[in-house]
Amino acid sequence: MAKDILVIDGYNIIYGWEELKELAEKDSLENARLKLLEEMSNLQGYCHNEIIVVFDAHKVKKGVRKKYKHTNIQVIYTKDTETADHYIERLVAQKAKDAKIRVATSDGLEQIIILGHGATRVSAQELAEEVKLVKEQNKKKYLEKPKVNNNRLEGHLNEKVLRWMEKKRRE
Repeated sequence: MAKDILVIDGYNIIYGWEELKELAEKDSLENARLKLLEEMSNLQGYCHNEIIVVFDAHKVKKGVRKKYKHTNIQVIYTKDTETADHYIERLVAQKAKDAKIRVATSDGLEQIIILGHGATRVSAQELAEEVKLVKEQNKKKYLEKPKVNNNRLEGHLNEKVLRWMEKKRRE
């Protein structure tokens, strides 16, 4: 069974989501990056697919490629002569035969290129909607979960056992 990989063009998504764009412009780009990484980490926790977030570093002189784990997702900063687009194209070409790859970017040219390599595209807005939907579904599951009184034994027992215990208590 092929694994699912979601590859994200980090800066493209930051400037494609109004909330992150405002954070980058009014606060700092670093905080917008961290917010994106947290959102993707949460998404990965719910969906369990591999998530790779790629950020451009091609304007950083003498920048070397950096890869690291941010909780449960992989983060990549490209090297100084490489754009995120080029890195993503190469990654998709390498992994497309062994994995189901989705690429989140709103860059029209990039979308066409990755489609040619066998990946599917997700726009910034579609990714935002996916994140929102997953949050809503998990909130609904949490709210529908039976409330447990964790301070009392009864809160951890099923109805059948509780009835049996009550019967024994009355005897």
